[in-house]
Amino acid sequence: MSVHDRAGTRARPEDLVDVPALLAAYADLHPDPAIDEQRVSFGTSGHRGSALNSSFNDDHIAATSQAICEYREAQGTDGPLYLGRDSHALSEPAWRTATEVFAANGVQVLVDARDGFTPTPAVSHAILVTNRDRTSGLADGVVVTPSHNPPADGGFKYNPPDGGPAGTDATSWIADRANELLEAELHGVRRRSFEAVSADVGRYDFLDAYVSELGQVLDMDAIRDAGVTIGADPLGGASVAYWGEIADRYGLDLTVVNPDTDPAFGFMTLDRDGKIRMDCSSPYAMASLVSRMEQGSEFTIATGNDADADRHGIVTADGGLMNPNHFLAVAIGHLYAHRPGWPGGAAIGKTAVSSSMIDRVAKDLGRTLVEVPVGFKWFVPGLRSGEIAFGGEESAGASFLRHDGTPWSTDKDGLIMALLASEITAVTGRTPTEHYGELTGRFGDPSYARTDVPCSREDKARLGKLDADAVTATELAGEKITAKLTRAPGNDAPIGGLKVETDSGWFAARPSGTEDVYKVYAESFRSPEHLARIQDEARDVVAGALGSA
Repeated sequence: MSVHDRAGTRARPEDLVDVPALLAAYADLHPDPAIDEQRVSFGTSGHRGSALNSSFNDDHIAATSQAICEYREAQGTDGPLYLGRDSHALSEPAWRTATEVFAANGVQVLVDARDGFTPTPAVSHAILVTNRDRTSGLADGVVVTPSHNPPADGGFKYNPPDGGPAGTDATSWIADRANELLEAELHGVRRRSFEAVSADVGRYDFLDAYVSELGQVLDMDAIRDAGVTIGADPLGGASVAYWGEIADRYGLDLTVVNPDTDPAFGFMTLDRDGKIRMDCSSPYAMASLVSRMEQGSEFTIATGNDADADRHGIVTADGGLMNPNHFLAVAIGHLYAHRPGWPGGAAIGKTAVSSSMIDRVAKDLGRTLVEVPVGFKWFVPGLRSGEIAFGGEESAGASFLRHDGTPWSTDKDGLIMALLASEITAVTGRTPTEHYGELTGRFGDPSYARTDVPCSREDKARLGKLDADAVTATELAGEKITAKLTRAPGNDAPIGGLKVETDSGWFAARPSGTEDVYKVYAESFRSPEHLARIQDEARDVVAGALGSA
């Protein structure tokens, strides 16, 4: 993908979404369920879309909320439902719609006591805390957020009583029922006005419950005592009030770099493709913070979060914005060496498209590596049981256990990952960038990249269901192929694509859920040139596999 000529520069007025028009479209436009793009569809992080193209409107949220009510009743989930929202323009009206439906169905809805934004990890944390000693009256939750996606987008995701992202069985049931309700023109949806139900809606102080327990998952004293200077940029998202409270409560030398929220996100720099996107792992979206770090030594560590704070971006004074894979490897190495209360047999969780540097770190630590398909939901059972102490994705999402080995959150937590960078610096006296340099000195310096390859919808569908036997190639970039995978080795679940490995490199190909392309993730421990060769030959391997399938 080419880089837009204005990538990394401040958004202009013409780049901004027309917020009043967007809100009007949410209320006034009605989806046509006969059109696939206008139906409810749950991806790895819930239903997403935009009101402007009739893919995220009041009808969608009313139908989905009713479906969730029916699903939780069928599952026997009768405790409170925690309802949070982020700072996207569509989040508040969707939050109101959901409140109207949930309350009309007799669900005990708990919303933020401060009427503020709620990070995804705060909702997961609340669910787990509530359910810790319960066998009945279990809580679940919904977060209204499209995560890091552009300002015109909305998102709606369900977290069941395990606290993590809902699995495919749940999301398929919910989506199917929601689409039935859309087809029935919402007949069957119970709903009362917001004013009528507001007295029945409960309050929960997400911020206090989350912030007050951070010392149970991080060494906050070490961060304070070492005097680590921190710059935290919420990127206009749900973590904005949390960072100020964290600084005050723990006495940290922490500055909230940008305390502003704006539904148009007009303070952002444009992403690689010229769109506004709150992707804290993107050097283009993070350009302002990176530039600020480059101009002086104001902060030792600077961090960014996306709009619902389930992702993290780490910027060091000595290395700039860290590649997410690099920080995951450093985080794993630090945590498993500095958490004596963790179970001795607790494994390390990674996704199939994350760097093999993690494999080398895990082997060095003597820990089992559990490799799963893309999607944080695959880490949930292990994090709940303590069988996995850390689960991380290459897209800058991760979570880990409390000091005592019990679960903290079973959804991605960008806040604790951002604070972990400061803990690493405080405890070891070296930045995460320095630690990664040590890892490359010991295990090699990998080159990693993701590219997109045009692909028809028919071939995308076939790629997602490939059998490993369809791969006829025996070599990749001059090396013998050592593994051909269509199922994850950690849990034998389908990876929804193909992964091919050699001794010093690999690639994985997965169909895009939104575009007519497939994504190629590739890595080489030999050289950037070898990586390029892997990327080129990956197309031939995939074409051959599709041809013989």
